[in-house]
Amino acid sequence: MKKLLVAVAVLVCAFSLTASAGQGKHKLTPEQKALRKEMLEKYDTNKDGKLSKKERANISKADRKRLKEAGLGHKHKNASKGTN
Repeated sequence: MKKLLVAVAVLVCAFSLTASAGQGKHKLTPEQKALRKEMLEKYDTNKDGKLSKKERANISKADRKRLKEAGLGHKHKNASKGTN
């Protein structure tokens, strides 16, 4: 009986974490998708389909501005403290 209760508790916790993780995410507009694709093609030098920290560091100021204006700007962990 204990094992059953533990299993149910684990499943409930896992479900609640999964449900809350999806909150706050939104679907990208076609324009945002196109811009992300363009930036990936332009800056993904190793062609692995994602931008590494080094590749992201090479994004030009103009392209960073375009991303931010499109709502795709990178949010830093310390953004709430005012240090980017």
